[in-house]
Amino acid sequence: MQPAPWAASPIANGIAAPEVSAAAALVMDDASGAVLFEKEPHTRLGPASLTKIATAILAIESGDLDRVVAVDFDPLELRRSTLMGLEAGDQFTMRDLLYGLMLPSGNDAALAIGRAVSGSDAAFVEAMNDLADRLGLVDTQFVNPHGLGRSGHYSSAHDLAVLARYAMSLPDFQPLASAPYWTANGSRAIGMANLNPMLGRYAGVDGVKTGYTRSSGKTLIVSATRDGHRVYVVLLNAPGRENDATLLLDWALANHSWP
Repeated sequence: MQPAPWAASPIANGIAAPEVSAAAALVMDDASGAVLFEKEPHTRLGPASLTKIATAILAIESGDLDRVVAVDFDPLELRRSTLMGLEAGDQFTMRDLLYGLMLPSGNDAALAIGRAVSGSDAAFVEAMNDLADRLGLVDTQFVNPHGLGRSGHYSSAHDLAVLARYAMSLPDFQPLASAPYWTANGSRAIGMANLNPMLGRYAGVDGVKTGYTRSSGKTLIVSATRDGHRVYVVLLNAPGRENDATLLLDWALANHSWP
């Protein structure tokens, strides 16, 4: 189940919401779970690498992030995609793989994590869809742990906001979402930088995940905290995602008063 509200919904101040380029968008308050803005909130679209939030949740829920994982990944499985840089026979902790999943959006890390947690790609995808059912994500279906475009892999702006809100309630997830850099020290050292374009560019941004595929377009979930209040912005198929995120964060924070 998603986290229960721990505060009342913020009160809108009557400022008109901005126009955004995204095909679907949603703003959610963290404390109450209230939806503050929505555009096509339940339209099923490709999430691209926002998928990896679900992958990270399952890895965290499996426990012992400092256990060492032996990687059986073949780089030829994922040509021309974002990678952590794994090779067959590598050994890294699950924590390192999670940073490789979230910061450079490593599709290789997604496969390595899924196989370590569930034993096979198919079993992990089943666990991902069980997670979606557990959180009540009625417009979500996963077919892989990384989000590379395949028929039948979809989510919605509303579902992804719920997913992000749950993820950020996990203490081990928040550092993954907000870290600008990480160096994995396993079989060898791999330095990584966070691809989230809003980190360090907008005051209070502390996550969450960016994504892109040719079929899904640019996607983004951004979390920002100001004066102790966190809001999430979800954008799907958003050609101007950074501008959209800035407009919606500015609006949400200016247009609402928290009890």
